[in-house]
Amino acid sequence: MIRLGLRLTLVSGRDAALRVLVMAAAVAMGVGLLLACLAGVNGLHAQTDRGAWLDSAAQASTSASPNQLWWLSGTDLFDNQEIDQVDVAAAGPNAPVPPGIAHLPGAGEFDASPALSTLLRSEPANELRDRYPGRQVGTIGAAALPSPNSLIIIVGHSAHQLSRVPGAVKVAAIQSTPANCFACQNALGSGTVLEFILAGGAVALLLPVLILIAMASRLSAARREERFAAMRLVGATPRQISVVSAVEAVVAGVTGVALGFALFFVFRPLLSHVPFTGAPLSQGDLSLHWINIMLVAIGVPIAAVVSARLALRRAQGSPLSVQRRTLAHPPRIVRIIPLFAGIALLAYFDSAGKPGAVGGQLLELLVGFVLLVVGLVLAGPWFTTAGSRLMTRRANHPAALIAGRRLLDNPKAAFRFISGLVIALFVASALIGALSSINAAAGAVGGVGTGSATLADPFCSFSTTDCPVAAQVPSVPARVMNELHTTPGVEAVTVVHESPSQAGFGRSFGYVSCEQLAKTPAIGTCAPGASVVSVGYFLSHVLGHSSHASTSVWPSAGLSLAAAQRLPVDAIVVATDGSSGALERVRTTLERAFPFQGVPVAIDALDPSTARLLTMIQDMTDVMIVASLIIAACSLAVNIAAGLGERKRPFSLLRLTGVPLGVLRRIVALESALPLLVVATVSVVVGLVSAALYLHSQVGIAFRIPGLAFWATVVGGLAGSLAIIASTFPLINRVTGPEVARND
Repeated sequence: MIRLGLRLTLVSGRDAALRVLVMAAAVAMGVGLLLACLAGVNGLHAQTDRGAWLDSAAQASTSASPNQLWWLSGTDLFDNQEIDQVDVAAAGPNAPVPPGIAHLPGAGEFDASPALSTLLRSEPANELRDRYPGRQVGTIGAAALPSPNSLIIIVGHSAHQLSRVPGAVKVAAIQSTPANCFACQNALGSGTVLEFILAGGAVALLLPVLILIAMASRLSAARREERFAAMRLVGATPRQISVVSAVEAVVAGVTGVALGFALFFVFRPLLSHVPFTGAPLSQGDLSLHWINIMLVAIGVPIAAVVSARLALRRAQGSPLSVQRRTLAHPPRIVRIIPLFAGIALLAYFDSAGKPGAVGGQLLELLVGFVLLVVGLVLAGPWFTTAGSRLMTRRANHPAALIAGRRLLDNPKAAFRFISGLVIALFVASALIGALSSINAAAGAVGGVGTGSATLADPFCSFSTTDCPVAAQVPSVPARVMNELHTTPGVEAVTVVHESPSQAGFGRSFGYVSCEQLAKTPAIGTCAPGASVVSVGYFLSHVLGHSSHASTSVWPSAGLSLAAAQRLPVDAIVVATDGSSGALERVRTTLERAFPFQGVPVAIDALDPSTARLLTMIQDMTDVMIVASLIIAACSLAVNIAAGLGERKRPFSLLRLTGVPLGVLRRIVALESALPLLVVATVSVVVGLVSAALYLHSQVGIAFRIPGLAFWATVVGGLAGSLAIIASTFPLINRVTGPEVARND
């Protein structure tokens, strides 16, 4: 039977060969996309592993061994780019050395990544280079760079100096795997957070691809059922039919796998430029592990056989059952109940308030979003039916009427090809909606441009109660104040003095002169008649806070200006004209004057690690949207090819009766585009609504409609999907000639 199956598959006529080729091409598309997704996940893990050393402080050593390394990690900023800075000092003769460099830099020396070295040479010294005193002694190698454009600097110090700096720790070994820490220095975040993000992205991308491969293996299922039913009628047994079907599926599957691998290796150089995390991948990151290769090479043909076997259930039972086809019952409205239940749950917590316990908040998030995902999948056929009925009722053209009636005959099958798109678009829309709202809330601080043009350099005493006395800043030297005032673009300087009583932490955090505060309105205003006020935390704290420092009126401190000025300094706030040059010159001046005292940040800015994580999520989400739409379009293209193969004779008869070829094209386009557009619209709307409800209930942020970039991505992806669908139109002319309109 295997020889018979090969003969029927390969040399039984043009139709059989075309069917196998179409199946193989469809499987090849799916395999190529699957390999790209797997390689992308591997590439992200490779990026993270190379940046794991930046989190070495997460495993601070308590050993008394002298062969250790003093370590202090932080993040500097330049022109909205994060610079990972690691300050090191050998605590012994055999101190561990970070990857990418041959030896530790000594005091007054530093090593920089290639991208940062270029930046140091190209930018004015007073905007960047002067922040790092000393000389560059080396370039950090690729083994320590998460991405080719990573900005990293390793600055050397003496052990005596660095050991006295708050936050510096001793490490006995360099971290080699992503650490599980809350504020990791790794460019892609902590291990736990990263694994969650990668897992979510992988599921959102792999699920549509797996659906595409499963659907491809069932191409021309109706025609094969009729052929195998005829074989049953002349005496073939169910076992023999299974063997013949398996042979055909294996031939198509193996051919498709081979072509899929070829497509992947041809287009792999282009994939390295896809900004999965906002940073390009290095050469070799998009690699396949042997287990990936084995799973795809063996699993896809096996899946094709299983899928083909399931597609022949009726022919296996009785050959006459193939001809006794009945229309499926239309999806009932009860399918949308889980979807509305998920929305109702989030709406309830939005009105009643979030649960008090963290566990309750996580449970709300998990249950609500699971209901929404399951509800979208279940409700998809019902929405397809609703759209088809509307199109049929309003049809003023034969193409719309025929397409609508065909979709109504089997809406589940029409939705099945794009069901994976539901999860991807829903997750992407919810994430983008949340991120755009967070960014919009951050940008609203202090009015238009005020917060972003005002920098604050918070010293260690500003945010912690255990700042060592030796690390406190007693006063701002007159030289530094003069340098700040004379820096081009600087408009005002305000000094925040430390409150002598920590009992008022969070309510009375520091003292400010009202004369200075009046010139830096981004951090608030004074109460009427006050000369010195007590200010609270004035840096942007978006999540959970609906008010900002710029709208705060601080109460009188109850002490004289002279007494306040004798207190240690908590922070320096500098108002600028908002130009990039002015901001960077101020950062350089403050970092040079107060080393190890934090990084000057804009009043309304998120902290660098949070901003980096949000940017990474947004970039991954953009890739997810485009990839999911393309995968859905490929699934629809496979569906079109299958449908044309099964409807060659009806379409040929229509052409013989005078129906123009353009009408047939419109029928196919409407059948394919309607489910895609309906599902995309519903998924995007549900994702944005769920993001709005969750943001308002959990963190008190008003929802903002995503910006033009999101809508351009969605519309561009849909346009590309429709273009892929249109690429199948030439098949209509090839398979609907007069010679096909004959009785079988």
